[in-house]
Amino acid sequence: MQSQKDQSQMPSPEIIFETVTAYQRSAAIKAAVELDVFTAIGEGNATADQIAKRCGTAQRGARILCDYLTLSGFLIKTDDKYSLTQESAVFLNRNSPAYLGSVTDFLLSPTVTGGFENLTEAVRNGGTPDTQGGTVAPENPIWIKFAQAMANLMRPTAAAIAQLIDPEADRELKILDIAAGHGAFGIAFLSRNPKARVAAVDWPAVLEVAEENARAAGVADRHSKIPGSAFDVDFGTGYDVVLVTNFLHHFDIPTNEKLLKNIRASLAEGGRAVTLEFVPNEDRVSPANAAGFSLTMLAGTPSGDAYTYSEIEKMFSAAGFSRSEHLQIPPSFQSLIVSYK
Repeated sequence: MQSQKDQSQMPSPEIIFETVTAYQRSAAIKAAVELDVFTAIGEGNATADQIAKRCGTAQRGARILCDYLTLSGFLIKTDDKYSLTQESAVFLNRNSPAYLGSVTDFLLSPTVTGGFENLTEAVRNGGTPDTQGGTVAPENPIWIKFAQAMANLMRPTAAAIAQLIDPEADRELKILDIAAGHGAFGIAFLSRNPKARVAAVDWPAVLEVAEENARAAGVADRHSKIPGSAFDVDFGTGYDVVLVTNFLHHFDIPTNEKLLKNIRASLAEGGRAVTLEFVPNEDRVSPANAAGFSLTMLAGTPSGDAYTYSEIEKMFSAAGFSRSEHLQIPPSFQSLIVSYK
């Protein structure tokens, strides 16, 4: 029988229990967003009865969900009344201009989470066991959902990049937006600089979302489309800036180098490739958000990865770029790499 001293030195299994049940946390926030719980509370519905009536749920369901959201840090409970935390008020209330609840439509979609249901096989295989290519299968409809769901999340980062790359915003700028998705990165340049023009590359159905966002921003007359795969279409030439945002991590190094050679050829003299990526440190376990993204690529792609800066720099060098620089762009935890022709 162990002594009390031995028992006090036993490690706690809490981290194991919390990790094994972490799916419940994701499911809870997804349900709350779908039911508009955060919006309902933001409108002044504070009790479980009021929230249930506003959201069309059972009172018991509303109470249990809101209690779980409270212990998860998304709500505050005082007596029998619930209120929003600062983060929930800003990012999860649909009436907030900074609303990000739509990200659950993409990040918790069956296509994305399904890769993790087969993670054991992905580890054995060194990449997704999906013979169609996982999330990088040609014209995968998941990218329409991505374009529709992720624009609000990316707009602050897009604005910061446009400010950094085109600070004066007073000269003609020809921009190529690779895998444009929602179009937010190119649109940020157009919104700042009336002399800028953007050509967006993506699958045709995805470009419809980018075009809609460009119209909403009042810049559609300077936003054109190049439909098709970034590996196959003719980019044209003479670009001052090529945006490569959240794209390289989907593919292996040789595939990326081939693309980067084409990007370099499309640039005017003195042009720059501007790359946004999850960039872990050389130890590959820090910072956590960037380093952990490698697992997402293992689950969802045949050969993608979160590349260190030294790996990215080598890719651009092999493609013929003269030099690259690594920049931070708060508030994003991603990194910006600016590479010069």
